Amino acid sequence: MDNAPTTIEFAGWRCRIGTRGMGLPTRREAELLAGLAAGMTQKEIAKLRGVSPASIKSTAEAAYYRLRANRATDAVARAMRRGWIAPLALALMLADLSGEGLRIRQPTRTRTQVSASRVISRRDLGSIYA
Repeated sequence: MDNAPTTIEFAGWRCRIGTRGMGLPTRREAELLAGLAAGMTQKEIAKLRGVSPASIKSTAEAAYYRLRANRATDAVARAMRRGWIAPLALALMLADLSGEGLRIRQPTRTRTQVSASRVISRRDLGSIYA
């Protein structure tokens, strides 16, 4: 590989890769960061790349150390700020012409309402404290 940075695509993200001396991530680190940015787990990234989850974990630790990040979300944010990764579909998400992304969905009721008859029937049990 020469000294010019190279661009690859992985999991819907465009990644700049280079050598360690250039201050850019390696191919493995860039693919890991792009996979994490796409919402994939480390096991899913390992399966997609055809490597073991242990090698993905060690690559993740190396990437976190290089970015001085504590977790995956922090590493993705720092990589985006440095220009290491960028989403391919950003223009498509911003150009939502149908307005479907702006539609407000009403919340669904998850709790069931307790009827008052339950409370009344408990009072009718004949407790001396009622």
